[in-house]
Amino acid sequence: MNEPHPRIDMATLSTLAEPNRMNIVVLLRDGPLTVGEIAEKLALRQPQASKHLKALSDNGLVEVKADANRRIYKLRPEPFKALDAWAKTFKGVMEERFDSLAEYLREEQDKGNL
Repeated sequence: MNEPHPRIDMATLSTLAEPNRMNIVVLLRDGPLTVGEIAEKLALRQPQASKHLKALSDNGLVEVKADANRRIYKLRPEPFKALDAWAKTFKGVMEERFDSLAEYLREEQDKGNL
């Protein structure tokens, strides 16, 4: 298995491991939101939401746009494309294993063992 594979940024995984941050990412999937909207939807205090958004921003998962006195956050696609590419590297391996299991079960069924 010497072929190159996509690298995963451990900071991305670490940042997403915090439940509130993951919940914020899930909210932002549907489109940009302000800090206040995020805080309200997740029943967080605004300073808590801001702290989590700063971590997401510092690790490149979200970007912020100032609009008068509001800050609007949206997901950056690049880190999620990288996560998707990394996860896809497991797809072929898992499909092979499921195929092997299906073949084994057919053989056992043909022998009358199942």
